[in-house]
Amino acid sequence: MKRIVVVGSINADIVTRVRAHPAPGETVVGESLAVLPGGKGANQAVAAARLGGDVAMVGAVGSDEFAAPATCGLTESGVDVDAVDRVPGETGVAIVTVAADGENAIVVVPGANGTVDGSAVGRHRALIGTAGVVVVQGEIPRSGAEAAAHAARGRLVLNLAPVIDMDAEVLRRSDPLVVNEHEARGALALLGGHALDDTAGDGHEAVARALAAAGVRSVVVTLGPAGALVATPGADGTPQVEAVPAPLVDAVDTTGAGDAFVGALALRLARGEPLLAAARFAARVGAFTVTGRGTQASYPSVHDPLPDVP
Repeated sequence: MKRIVVVGSINADIVTRVRAHPAPGETVVGESLAVLPGGKGANQAVAAARLGGDVAMVGAVGSDEFAAPATCGLTESGVDVDAVDRVPGETGVAIVTVAADGENAIVVVPGANGTVDGSAVGRHRALIGTAGVVVVQGEIPRSGAEAAAHAARGRLVLNLAPVIDMDAEVLRRSDPLVVNEHEARGALALLGGHALDDTAGDGHEAVARALAAAGVRSVVVTLGPAGALVATPGADGTPQVEAVPAPLVDAVDTTGAGDAFVGALALRLARGEPLLAAARFAARVGAFTVTGRGTQASYPSVHDPLPDVP
């Protein structure tokens, strides 16, 4: 097992549950409120650690009352937090509304995550350089994400979520670049690609193939309950796309499922598994996650049975 270093965001999630998301200008009554650990970076680190990974986190929290709930999931999961800086000011916060059908709406206030820039990441260059797998997302400043990518000597997993302006060469170094169906088009635009027409019914596959053709080492496009697509260069240079199905489950809360997928993917890549096999495992982990409430609390441990694809 190689070490995984996650460079990214750490948030306190303020989660409220409602019957249905409010329309613009509408007020609805919430059914519950909780403050939970979150942030895409922290979620991915916890997901990998709970599944048995050796994980270290690079990020920052503030000096306020949200710092403790934001980091409790990391420490409880055994993630190395020595490279999590404490900075003056506010911890990152995500305000999450979850409807009865499991769908969520999220507003993120970056707080301390905005300090995880190139200079801050550079102070942890040695740690990042020792990792077998480095995981980066889009919830920190561009300079921090790019500094982490340049410091990586192992495999770079870039989850371009949200899509931020980034050097195209960093995207091309990703192995894989992980994006959902919407982010994939943003990534393609950063690589100089053009908008694609979905009317043929194979739009997701076309985008995945276009990303690989643009020089990205490998691509994973996540499709929620439809699973994922894995695109890699073929022997003749023509991109090959393979579908990864997801188990059929009853979704309770989809918050953080994509992060669970990325963390599980990184874990299996750190164990030396091929990308396609790692993605198949990650799809099962993502499916497990949506059957529980919350983000990190719903992530499986090594002892939890995962749902199978029929």
